[in-house]
Amino acid sequence: MKRLHNTNIPENEIWDLVIIGGGATGLGTALDSASRGFKTLLVEQSDFAKGTSSRSTKLVHGGVRYLAQGDIGLVRHALKERGLLQQNAKHLVDKEEFIIPCYDWFSVTKYLVGLTLYDWLSGKFSFGKSKFFSKEQTLNIMPGIKAEGLKGSIRYFDGKFDDARLAINIAQTATEQGATLLNYTKVTNLIKDSSGKISGIETEDTLTGKTNTFHGKVVINATGVFVDEILHMNNPQSKKMVRPSQGVHVVFEKSFLNSNSALMIPKTSDGRVLFAVPWHNHLLVGTTDTPLNEHSLEPRALKEEVDFIMNTASAYFNRKPLERDILSVFSGLRPLAAPTSGDGNSTKEISRDHKLIISAPGLITITGGKWTTYRRMAEETVDLAIKHVGLETKACVTENLAIHGSAEPNGDSYMNIYGTDRVEIEFLMEAEPEFKVKLHPQYPYTEAEVVWSARHEMAETVEDILSRRLRILFIDAQASKQMSTRVAALLAKELNADKNWENNQIEIFNTLADGYIYNSNSNVEQPELAN
Repeated sequence: MKRLHNTNIPENEIWDLVIIGGGATGLGTALDSASRGFKTLLVEQSDFAKGTSSRSTKLVHGGVRYLAQGDIGLVRHALKERGLLQQNAKHLVDKEEFIIPCYDWFSVTKYLVGLTLYDWLSGKFSFGKSKFFSKEQTLNIMPGIKAEGLKGSIRYFDGKFDDARLAINIAQTATEQGATLLNYTKVTNLIKDSSGKISGIETEDTLTGKTNTFHGKVVINATGVFVDEILHMNNPQSKKMVRPSQGVHVVFEKSFLNSNSALMIPKTSDGRVLFAVPWHNHLLVGTTDTPLNEHSLEPRALKEEVDFIMNTASAYFNRKPLERDILSVFSGLRPLAAPTSGDGNSTKEISRDHKLIISAPGLITITGGKWTTYRRMAEETVDLAIKHVGLETKACVTENLAIHGSAEPNGDSYMNIYGTDRVEIEFLMEAEPEFKVKLHPQYPYTEAEVVWSARHEMAETVEDILSRRLRILFIDAQASKQMSTRVAALLAKELNADKNWENNQIEIFNTLADGYIYNSNSNVEQPELAN
């Protein structure tokens, strides 16, 4: 087979910024850097947004939970960034109505006051005003909610998005601004000059085995839960900077709430928040917050995490969800800043805000934070890089920089997620009618989208397509397995790959997809809990 995308970069190139990590933070930093005119290289060990950045609760939000904790500054900054994201990625970020059901009158008062403050903090970036709805109004908006004892609800607005799709579009925007992005390129070592300063990276292309050396004036470690691996390449004795926290989501048919509004459960049995969000015509419910001692690119849900989500949802849904109703279950790891004192076992004690530090001469590490604030984190990272290595001072321009594809939705077609690329995909189907064929009778996705993703969205594997371009693995794992054979054949043709590659891709993907099909009796190895 061949690598579909260009990886032939001269090794004598000196980059201004070399960024490790192709999640939200790394991609945002690449976009910020390139749009300021800096020579920018980003490498990612797998596909873009393979890890945490494709496994969120799909919310673009200020953080109602953080408001309750009194972190006003964090909420205000996040609400501004929420507004900028909706402005700059109109095709992917939507305003969403959230309903908080109230079963006592004290809750009505408490949440209405708190969310009025939330609205006020958003200022000119407001998504709409909070409001009280009566019991009858609430049941009309959300017929699937439990009616017994319901006093009414509080309505507020936040944002909803497709995280992996946004990551791909940010990658495209960074490329358009002049950045060079390499997926499936794993860092194997850091390079130091004679003074001990980090001056580059050694890499291996995980698809072809080719090794490369890249030199840069500054290296940015934006690898999420993997930041400590990079830090250990510089100093094997360095203290851990990150404590991973696992968040699990389960996906059901949308009929469980039968609503276009999202449900917010403000206080669960362990004092956390749970969301049920309509997403790609399904219902996504989560999340958990479980501290772990280990991390991987494919974390697996614990039975007790799924049980917690199911039991909590059952208390609010009219129809009790059963295990057989779960269409997909997926886990993501948050790179929370590790505690420096005490046992730090509770994730409530670990900082939600980001941490930006100079880890060594020539090496900057950025971790923590959340999707909503990716742009601001990137701005701060590039600002620090400029100061640290004496790059030319250039102002950030991303506040009003449109993301690739940004356009107002046209009708209610699922194709709106492609934004301005939608017409190009439709043109492809007209030019080559055989690509109009659907990949699955129950879903609208077509062969044209697979071909488009391979040619224009840097997809290299069946997983890239079904997990992060079409998102079907995350909403219906069984259906994704049924699509894998045709997707593999289409990709093999694009990549000039042989039948062995095609069959191997099908086997690899189906094994992966089995981990998204929930089975409480599964013998899948469980993650190691923090102690």
